[in-house]
Amino acid sequence: MKHFPRIGIALVIVLALVLSVPSLAQTPTPTAAQTTGTPEMATTATVETTVTPEMAITATVEMTVTPEMTTTATMKMTVTPEMTTTATLEATAAATAAMTPTPAPALIPSMSPGALAAFQGALRGIYQNVLPSVVSIQVVQQAQGLNAQPEIPGQSPNQQGPQFQRGQGSGFVWDTEGHIVTNNHVVSGATSVSVQFSDGTVASATVVGVDPDSDLAVIKADVAADMLVPVQMGSSSDLMVGDLAIAIGNPFGLEGTMTVGIVSALGRMVPLESGATQSGSYSIPDGIQTDAAINPGNSGGVLVNIDSQVIGVTQSIISPAGASAGIGFAVPGDIVKQVVPVLIETGSYQHPWLGISGLSLSPEIAQAAGLPAGMRGVLVGEVVPGSPADAAGVQGSSREAQVYGQNLSVGGDVIIAVNGQPVNNFEDLLAYLSRNTKVGDQIQLTVLRDGKEMNLTVTLAARPSSQAQTPPVGGTAPGTPILGISGLSLSPAIAQAMALPAEQQGVLVQSVVGGGPADEAGLQGSFKPVVIAGQRIMIGGDVITAMDGEAVPSVSDLQSMVRAAQPGQTVTLTVLRDGEEVTVEVTLGEAAAAQ
Repeated sequence: MKHFPRIGIALVIVLALVLSVPSLAQTPTPTAAQTTGTPEMATTATVETTVTPEMAITATVEMTVTPEMTTTATMKMTVTPEMTTTATLEATAAATAAMTPTPAPALIPSMSPGALAAFQGALRGIYQNVLPSVVSIQVVQQAQGLNAQPEIPGQSPNQQGPQFQRGQGSGFVWDTEGHIVTNNHVVSGATSVSVQFSDGTVASATVVGVDPDSDLAVIKADVAADMLVPVQMGSSSDLMVGDLAIAIGNPFGLEGTMTVGIVSALGRMVPLESGATQSGSYSIPDGIQTDAAINPGNSGGVLVNIDSQVIGVTQSIISPAGASAGIGFAVPGDIVKQVVPVLIETGSYQHPWLGISGLSLSPEIAQAAGLPAGMRGVLVGEVVPGSPADAAGVQGSSREAQVYGQNLSVGGDVIIAVNGQPVNNFEDLLAYLSRNTKVGDQIQLTVLRDGKEMNLTVTLAARPSSQAQTPPVGGTAPGTPILGISGLSLSPAIAQAMALPAEQQGVLVQSVVGGGPADEAGLQGSFKPVVIAGQRIMIGGDVITAMDGEAVPSVSDLQSMVRAAQPGQTVTLTVLRDGEEVTVEVTLGEAAAAQ
């Protein structure tokens, strides 16, 4: 769109009027009138002249106007003493100008053809620079849960082996030794991994290291060094909202796809993919939000800046449809630079761990906790027994209050600063630990307890490894029976953590599928985190000890019993709940066909 300058222009209006008036013989004496208009007013120029019969009169009116105004020239001619003839002409100073106030400048300036060509050239250059570093990753994984049976004619379910599924994602070359970075959830549980480079070369790869808590993994491809083009890493801490963000990966298996957007938000807490940790309570701090299209298959690909530098690893999206809805997230580049070298060297990464669960104070939660509505910080809900916070004397919440219609734990310490840095919410606390601390460091927490500030010294430990995702109990093939829980075989240590006899056997319910058979029957999942043998495990749920009167020593036994039943069959479960034995009747559901 062109913007006209606010300057005066000369407008010449020529009027040709042919008038027929009888019995007149006078000499024409044209008179010119000149006037200057402004955008806010209409200008009228009047020219008087005397005409003779049958003659054409030409009157010239010269006016100075601006592009925004419409000018009207009126010519008044005396033909006879008794008669007046008026001719009116409207002239527009510019084809698109109108008699309106000057419009406000556009918020986004128009791009000249030269600037547009330069922008397109920059994008092409980024693609050419980065594409050789981006790979497509193919994996083979065992289907989760139950050795689900494919339909193989002539074989009974017991004769068939485990069912495998194929998956794919993206990755990028880290160095000339063959190390390739991707998301942990791309290669988790893979029995085989292969990579395809941008030139079509395919090579097998092995998993070198994984870090579920940052959703990063390193694999190594067996290829010649001269085939490898490592990426250039940038700094995610220098990003600002509005910066250009370009994603390159393999959405839906379409290799070498580039999408363009901006950094639409910073400092997001990105929840780990469901199942990455059993509790689902860990999140990636300082996440980058972008509106560059990210779709299934982009996982593990690059998010780069205008300088072709990697600023993040594309990781997840929020979408009701399972495809890009304009809200995607990337693991920040600074975390990638911190974690990947350690994964290459040791195969794992130790995150500093405090050992609390909590929530950010809002005015409503603060008031429910008996605190000023304007108070900000982290309300400690629970302290993990044996954790660094527990050793330092951090106190969890001891009573419940109803907020937003839900019962929340309140009354615990409120963390308001760490090493003197203000903590306004849980995101602040997690981001500080991630950016500035390591295992073994001592930090000082400033907490508010019973209205008084106090300082506590905490020695950070390594975050316990996440418990492996437990498979669902029941079938996955269409038409097979399902119970609607995931469970864990009770061990002596877990039993003791739940104040049960060490020899107690059964299946600890870890989670209950919402709306499933177990949920409708009222089975309860686990909710309390504990650390056992260096692993973070959730306890507190029902313990299934029998089904239809037959003992259930382990998850595999429960699996076999459920598979032997029929969808729609009602079974009686014997469970331990808060140390008491109760029975629960459950009508088994039916596994649906994959969508």
